[in-house]
Amino acid sequence: MAQRCTVASAPGKVLLTGGYLVLEQAYTGLVIGTSARFYTVIKPESAGTPGTLTVRSPQFDQATWQYKAVADDDKLDFAPITTESSNKFVETCLKFTLQIILERTGAQQVNQLLSNGIEVTIVGDNDFYSQRAQLEAKHLSNNAAALASLDPFCKTHATLSTVHKTGLGSSAALTTSLVAALLLYFKVVNDSLDKEEKVLIHNVAQFVHCFAQGKVGSGFDVSSAVWGSHRYKRFNPAILTPIMDEHVDSKVLSKALDADNQSWDNDVTPFKLPPGFDLMLADIDAGSHTPTLVGKVLAWKKSKPEEADALWDELGTYNSQVEQHFRQLSTYHDQDTKLYNETLTACSQLKSSEWHTVPGFIAEEFVALVKDAQHVRSLLQMMSDLSDVPIEPKEQTRLLDECANVPGVAMAVVPGAGGYDAIVCIVLSDKAKQDVRHVWEHWKELSVGPLLSQADSHGVTSVQMEAVPGLSAVLTE
Repeated sequence: MAQRCTVASAPGKVLLTGGYLVLEQAYTGLVIGTSARFYTVIKPESAGTPGTLTVRSPQFDQATWQYKAVADDDKLDFAPITTESSNKFVETCLKFTLQIILERTGAQQVNQLLSNGIEVTIVGDNDFYSQRAQLEAKHLSNNAAALASLDPFCKTHATLSTVHKTGLGSSAALTTSLVAALLLYFKVVNDSLDKEEKVLIHNVAQFVHCFAQGKVGSGFDVSSAVWGSHRYKRFNPAILTPIMDEHVDSKVLSKALDADNQSWDNDVTPFKLPPGFDLMLADIDAGSHTPTLVGKVLAWKKSKPEEADALWDELGTYNSQVEQHFRQLSTYHDQDTKLYNETLTACSQLKSSEWHTVPGFIAEEFVALVKDAQHVRSLLQMMSDLSDVPIEPKEQTRLLDECANVPGVAMAVVPGAGGYDAIVCIVLSDKAKQDVRHVWEHWKELSVGPLLSQADSHGVTSVQMEAVPGLSAVLTE
């Protein structure tokens, strides 16, 4: 069975700097891929109905959808079979990706590969969804050890509309893994996924994701799902606006999304946290609705453009400086590994406010990183006050200050659009990680749940089923 399966995988994301600003091409964002990933598995049915696509999300209740797809010359007849429940992201993804596949491979190949029907299974790592209910049912505390004891891809005991997400970009990771799996299964791209093939996956996933959301967003989450960790500058939304149409001509669509289309002006510059730096994430049990926050901030920016532009320009400058400090530290590690490691060890044992006592030019870079990261936080707090939007709510400020005061913590921030969703800490040692988790576990003002994800710079990949613990078990349920 394993031989005939196609498995594609895409990571979640954390927007470390560049919240709100990534909506505009003038600014960049620093996005970190996560070790939490989505997986899409496609296999032919053994004796199914020709042209039938059965899609399952076994982690959810009431989550099986069926569709019918038949290629007739250069036209795709596509329709849902199940009508009692729908999944906008899956349906949009199948409909448009199959149109693009038909344009590239022809009707005969499409119909042949659908001759027995196909089964599509989509799962996400546990970190994408709050596991509080699961832990309570097992009478376990909400800590890292308890989370690590849960089965992979465990059931959420919720429907797609009621599940509590943790803000890692599940819809973008799902869309990207599904687009990649379809393009792989229908032989439009190869297992090795070269750069040009990833560009195609990126362009198709961006379109599908925007279409399903009903608007052209910044696209950093899909970009991270394809490319992993990087500095992101968005594409011009005018690329997608003309094709955001239910009845778009498939030739026009395919051409617009082609890897050779030079209109795509997004900029992806690879990034990695410096050696010894670790990303820690926590889910706060009071999720924010990102579109609402963004809408309010943009309304403020429109009503007070001078005030907003000045703040955004300063924020853009300091976001870039934070990125440069990270890159400089990586360079120092390569130039003088011994001194770098000594500095890292010394700083990991001190609060960041005391790092200035560590001698040497590398320590100065550590200090500069903290200083500029703190200034970014103060600017986001100012934006919170001016726009009357809880980007860094006061409750989060108290928690972040406590985390930042732990020895060995370089940064503690609200990622992305902020709000009550999540927090991110960047730490220099396992001891700092344990101490931060201790703060989270005993925090009373907000319910803070650790996530197990770490930074991971691998983007979209084709994987072997056996290489993913627990994946084949989910398929046989």
